[in-house]
Amino acid sequence: MAKNEFTCDCNIIHNDVVTKVNKEMLEASLFYKIADFFKILGTPTRMKILYALDKHEMCVCDIANVLNMSKSSISHQLGELRRSGIVKCYKNGKEVYYMLDDKHVKEVIEIGIEHVEHRERRN
Repeated sequence: MAKNEFTCDCNIIHNDVVTKVNKEMLEASLFYKIADFFKILGTPTRMKILYALDKHEMCVCDIANVLNMSKSSISHQLGELRRSGIVKCYKNGKEVYYMLDDKHVKEVIEIGIEHVEHRERRN
């Protein structure tokens, strides 16, 4: 059996580190919520929508036009994103405008893009 170079080849426990990290661990329920947050971002279509909304608030028709998709497809995706607290909307007459929910969502999207672009440049 070949050795895995990414696995410790010892049984040393660094108790000071383990104790420190254990004290700082979040509640289990928060990890589920965080995982759900990232899971909802996990489709290319939703990421395209969020990228567009990072640039400007938009109505459903405009997003559908930018992504070359049907309004009903976009509305379905926006509904999921809205229920997850990732986007918010307001109505202006017959139009519904969407935007990223807050600066944290904007930062997550932008940092994700920056990370992937950085990795692409390294390869």
